[in-house]
Amino acid sequence: MIKDAKRIVFKFGTNILRNDNGEISLSRLYSFIEDIANLRKQGKEVLIVTSGAVGLGAKKLNVDTSQSTVLKQAAASVGQQILMSIWQDGFAKYSVSVAQILLVEEDFANRKKYLSLRNTLSKLLELGIIPIINQNDAVSPSELEHVCFSDNDKLSSLVASKLDADLLVMVSDIDGLYDKNPKEHADAKKIDVVEKVTPKIEKLASGASAGGRGGMVTKLMAAKVVTSSGLYALIVNGKKPNILSKIFKEKNVGTIFMPTKNLSHKKRWIAYATNIMGEITVNSGAKTALVDKQKSLLAVGITEVKGNFKAGDIVSIFDEDGLEFARAMVNYNSDECRKIKGAHSDEIEKILGYKLDDDVIIKDNLVIL
Repeated sequence: MIKDAKRIVFKFGTNILRNDNGEISLSRLYSFIEDIANLRKQGKEVLIVTSGAVGLGAKKLNVDTSQSTVLKQAAASVGQQILMSIWQDGFAKYSVSVAQILLVEEDFANRKKYLSLRNTLSKLLELGIIPIINQNDAVSPSELEHVCFSDNDKLSSLVASKLDADLLVMVSDIDGLYDKNPKEHADAKKIDVVEKVTPKIEKLASGASAGGRGGMVTKLMAAKVVTSSGLYALIVNGKKPNILSKIFKEKNVGTIFMPTKNLSHKKRWIAYATNIMGEITVNSGAKTALVDKQKSLLAVGITEVKGNFKAGDIVSIFDEDGLEFARAMVNYNSDECRKIKGAHSDEIEKILGYKLDDDVIIKDNLVIL
């Protein structure tokens, strides 16, 4: 359960780190640091995913970052230094060392980079250092433009699921998930426990709050990723005093999301790779073989191929109704898949002039969503 969690990822949003004037809330942030330092003394390992660089930089430069991506990048490059120095100075008072890690989606999408990142973060934790992680907004415009796919809620879920964390804590400015929007309905009730993030649960979410890039929608997406990886997720209100310590002492703190399954490291990477390079549509017979019989995908079951991908890339698998039901690593590139779709395995060499494998996708490289 929560109190037994040893490796924890804390995600801090922009709005929880600053006050109503848009400036850093030092008292609140130092309270987080004190609580985390105490958790470290209890033998817990901690990783921090922090937002706030763009907002701090915009305040320092006195610019409106909504005007252009370039302004956001400039603000991020200035604000990241300010943000990191605050975390570093705060932890130094408790003799805790930190390390700055700036990431882009490619660091997770490319398996070699992902394994290297995993090794680096694991070594930092082994050395007793707290990684302070943020998106590298200064060089990655896509991170700033596509809020549905690039936000620190998603980043924190990838870090948690791929670093074998036990718990992801998303520190927000709301007590948790409610059965209706508490800002609009006085009788809204907090949901203490979510057994599974279902479509019904997803409908309870609302969009991003002012100043932030996430919101309840992205938090539920993050919870879905980590619980599918066998981890717990928690949403708590960071404006409540000593909230991080209370997580491990009190019941009904925030909303807890229960783990639903535990995928292997490789299948976690396949299921939640940040860059899906293409789509393969299969017929009903192939879907039955993949889902019910846990078979590999043969070319004869493929009806359509979209995108431009290489062998070893991750693709989405769709049924003929347009429903994505799996993700997988392919053995053939997109051009090869288009040429051999609908063909039997013994026809592949005749069509291509060579045969890499009987299977377009082997079952060990396939994850049913």
